Amino acid sequence: MLDLENFGYTDGDVDTNRSSNGNIQDIIETRYSRRTALFGGLAAAALPGFVLTGCGEASGGVADSLQVSAGDVASSAGRVITLNGTVTGAPTTALNWTQLSGPPVALTGADTATASFVAPGVTSSTPLQFQFSAAAAGGGKSAVSTVTVGLPQLGFTPVAKSLADIVKVPDGYSVAVLYRLGDPIKAGTPAYANDGSDTDFSARSGDHHDGLYYFGLAASGTAPDPASNTRGILCINHENITSRYLHPNGQTSTGGIRPTAEVVKEIECHGVSIIEVSRAGSSGAWSYNQASALNRRITPFTPIEISGPAKGNALMRTLYSPTGVAGRGTINNCANGFTPWGNYITCEENWTGYFRRDASDLAARSAREQASLARYGRGAASSGNQGWTTAAPITAGDTRISKFNITIDPTTPADGTGDFRNEIYQYGWCVEIDPYDAASIPRKRTALGRMNHEGAWPGRFIAGVKPAWYMGDDAGGEYIYKFVSIAPWSAADATATNRLATGDKYLDVGTLYVAKFNADGNGTWLPIVFGQGPLTAANPTYAFADQADVLINTRLAADALGATKMDRPEWTAVNPKTGEMYCTLTNGPNRNGTTLPVDAANPRVYVDAPSTTRSNRNGHIIRLRETSDTTEATTFVWDIYVFAAGSDLDPANINLSSLDASNDMSSPDGLWFSRSANAGGLGTPLLWIETDDGAYTDVTNCMLLVGQPGQVGDGTTKAVTSTLSSGATVTTTTRIGATPGTSLRRFLVGPKECEITGIDTTPDGRTLFVNIQHPGEDTTTGFPATFPSNWPASQTNAAAVSRPRSATIVITKDDGGVVGV
Repeated sequence: MLDLENFGYTDGDVDTNRSSNGNIQDIIETRYSRRTALFGGLAAAALPGFVLTGCGEASGGVADSLQVSAGDVASSAGRVITLNGTVTGAPTTALNWTQLSGPPVALTGADTATASFVAPGVTSSTPLQFQFSAAAAGGGKSAVSTVTVGLPQLGFTPVAKSLADIVKVPDGYSVAVLYRLGDPIKAGTPAYANDGSDTDFSARSGDHHDGLYYFGLAASGTAPDPASNTRGILCINHENITSRYLHPNGQTSTGGIRPTAEVVKEIECHGVSIIEVSRAGSSGAWSYNQASALNRRITPFTPIEISGPAKGNALMRTLYSPTGVAGRGTINNCANGFTPWGNYITCEENWTGYFRRDASDLAARSAREQASLARYGRGAASSGNQGWTTAAPITAGDTRISKFNITIDPTTPADGTGDFRNEIYQYGWCVEIDPYDAASIPRKRTALGRMNHEGAWPGRFIAGVKPAWYMGDDAGGEYIYKFVSIAPWSAADATATNRLATGDKYLDVGTLYVAKFNADGNGTWLPIVFGQGPLTAANPTYAFADQADVLINTRLAADALGATKMDRPEWTAVNPKTGEMYCTLTNGPNRNGTTLPVDAANPRVYVDAPSTTRSNRNGHIIRLRETSDTTEATTFVWDIYVFAAGSDLDPANINLSSLDASNDMSSPDGLWFSRSANAGGLGTPLLWIETDDGAYTDVTNCMLLVGQPGQVGDGTTKAVTSTLSSGATVTTTTRIGATPGTSLRRFLVGPKECEITGIDTTPDGRTLFVNIQHPGEDTTTGFPATFPSNWPASQTNAAAVSRPRSATIVITKDDGGVVGV
């Protein structure tokens, strides 16, 4: 019988091989010496939940007592996730976190026990694995942490309604002012005095900041970099002016004649700013580069090319361009769009009012011309906004101011080449701008139609499919449109160097459509094509001559086709996941049951005190899903995503979406989905809603809300009863999406008397740009000594006394995460 006690036997430890062959323990000690060991091979060997315990010396080393652990984490896309490693039992010489699997992320603090990263955007629940390693004298050990990232979720407490004179955002967010009215954008232009004395607005920021878009800029400072989050170009629309703040004591005139210097200042405050912006590091402050060679202002004086079907048409001929191929400037630039080849689209909205038309012109026009002018709001005599054309020319013979007078000069040629009778036809278009080439000439894309363009937002770009841009015509009873290019999308064009030529390919030829919404929840895109249906010379209301004439008179064409009259169609936005198109119907006039009937897509007429007017005073957001989810479709289904209303209004016929104190609103205007390059635009994309309100301002300043909408058809039908001004009661069945509930929250409230408008982010979603338009616009009491708003000075100094200024702000999350989630 074997004497185990004296033999010293333990299971697996019987040393009976006395040969000189190599020992495995010797091999391990050689392979994983202190100089080579620690982490290299261990990372590959580690498995989830497995703690390595045998990578130090064979015995007696400090690493024998080392213990390492790393727990699992669950969170949602876009949020900052912290990895916590724990080390016990021995002093360490090195710590390290490395990613083993999942979408790659950038780790902060990877050489410490606590590392962090921004959870990537995902379309479904996704695991990521990270290894935590610790080194000690004689060896090292590691453990693995599994992080499960879910779909993005709204991650902030709703902001309360406010009447304060500051921008309010949720806890955990910060606001900074980036670019204000009058800020200089050329080297040598002095700082803005903001007392009415400033001049040269061709080298300063314009007024009434509106639509905007961020274009990434490469380190070279000249080329596009769509992935850049720290350096870029901001294109910013300047829709209008608050004239009294531009002059020492407001507008002046002598005997009805405006001073030329004042008029030039007011005109140059319109248009577009293009400025270079950058961030100090990956998490520092944003600023704009005043001396950048890319900076420029595009104003109503800037040379413009006419492009597309209306180029050279008789109605485009003027004294400035007798051939009708060129013009000067863009004005009342409201919303916007973009192209995947890197260009900006700015849109001309309420341009009609700038033009003067004397009484003598009424009899000088043909009946056909009169019908066209009347349909666009210039059927009667008018002195024009701001009285600009009363001013003397800038220099002798200069026509930059006089172009706003469309009155026929009977001493000039009848074809319009000797005056500016046709100048009004050069406005109402979408304008494409190359932000990377300061010498390029913007092009008016006439194939997209002439109207009060609010914006022109593109649908999804899919190789081989013809792309589309969606547009609203912002006036009561106007229409929703889309333009479908003749050219199928080629991904290679996204990196084209001649960006305006690429625009010629996709934006000069195609089909413009107008929407008809049927009561049964279906809809049709009606083609606006000369020679089809009523769009011929035989039309009794307006005899169309050709396709150019159809596009110049888009509204008359849409009337003839029987499109659905909507409650002020404004911004459009496209869900990057589903391709569904959303459009804000900001508010509407009284639908009287005759010329403007109540219908399923525009079902509300009501009184919202203190107003006594019957209308859709609070507005709503309609959405549609095209057949087969393609931009080429000519049919669609639709419903209403949300009916805006105060939470105290009648839930049966007004507050149909059951809004509460956390998300009630009025007059939705700006509309935008987060970019699909980050978590905000993936999985359950964020929809951002900006308001331009006159109905709820006794309760709160204008606001920005964020929602995560479902999809068309996720709700039900609802009968809505309206009482018209005639006293007649009408009940209409509408289609309404699921009640938003907590999936819609108020994110921001602006300063006094402002509009919230214009919105975009950097590609990573960690910087949000928003425009605050015309703070202190309405109240004049005390001017010029006091002001109804002192913003943006009041943002950092509540006691500031300063003329208010429109401005672009920057919002970031204090922990560095994606804004909104």
